[in-house]
Parts: sequence; structure tokens; C-alpha cells
Amino acid sequence: MTTPRLTAVEVVGHRGEVADYLDRESSTLRERAYAVARTVTDPELPMLTLGDLGVLRDVEVTDDGEVVLAITPTYSGCPAMAAMRDDLVRSLGEVGIKARVRVQLSPAWSTDWISERGRTALAEAGISPPRHGVATTRHTGPVPITLGVTRRSVTCPQCGSAATELTSEFGPTSCKALYRCTDCLEPFEHVKEI
Repeated sequence: MTTPRLTAVEVVGHRGEVADYLDRESSTLRERAYAVARTVTDPELPMLTLGDLGVLRDVEVTDDGEVVLAITPTYSGCPAMAAMRDDLVRSLGEVGIKARVRVQLSPAWSTDWISERGRTALAEAGISPPRHGVATTRHTGPVPITLGVTRRSVTCPQCGSAATELTSEFGPTSCKALYRCTDCLEPFEHVKEI
């Protein structure tokens, strides 16, 4: 009896489950590489895997057997890209898979690509996750704009209150802003919607 092959969507991206998956005789090199790659964590948001962050775009195996991983930066000039690349190559090397990483810029990454598990991990770490569905609007042709103060509806990850205020648009990384809850008075970070 053969073990059924899993699609990339069915591979669970937690380190404890990767070892079991890698033991399956029927798994392909691509599936094994994907199983490991999606568990590598983001250097700036270590509670998120690259799979949950949505930056791991593709894993392919070339005709000569080379594994090529495609990742997309969260924004132009993201300083974490080199660390992601190095961590991916090292993690796959640890399980005997030689790989290289290429950067894929299109389609551009958006916070809508963060998985529900990733959003939960952010909240559990005390970081307010970005609102879902904000960045999915696509326009063709002219786009009307209105200039004014942008107000985000941000919920406190500590107490759940919506009574929050922006303290700084610039947080410890370019993708985060700093907020304070006016109910529990706790400061927290918020991942900006992109």
C-alpha cells in the first residue's frame, strides 16, 4: 500500500510535523523542500513562518534536480530578504537538500497573504495583526484619491479593546507602527496594511 501524496496546501508547516512528513516514501523532492521551507521563520517577526507570512511563493525542481525557492519581499528594500535567503538555504541543507533562492517581485506581496494561523500568532505575541482584505482592491484605469488623515481601526492584542491610539507611524521595523490602548494603557505594535 502506498502513502498518498500531499499537495503543498496539505503540508503542515510546524517543525515537529516536518520530520514525519519527510519520512513518507512517496513524497517528492519538491514536497520535502516545501515542507521544510515553509517552516523557516521571518527574522523580524520570528513568530511567523515564511509560509504563514505569505512570502514563500514557489518551490520548483529543475530538470537537473536543483531546488529553486521563490520568495517575495514584504516591501521594496526589506532588509530581512538576505536573512530569509540564508535561513532557507541553511534549513534545506540541514536535511540534505541543496537549494538556491530567487526573488519574485510580481505579484507584489500584501498583508492579505498572511494566513489566519499567522494572524493568530501575531496576536498571541502581542502584535496587532493587519486587517484582512484591505489590500485586495485592484483598480484598472484612474483611481480617485482623497488626501487626509488615515485612521486605522486597530484592536488591542492585550485586552481586545478598539480604544487605541497611534503613538508613532514608525515602529522597530518599517512594516510596523506603534499604538497604545487607552483602556488597558498597554503599548503594542501593529503590522501595517500593505
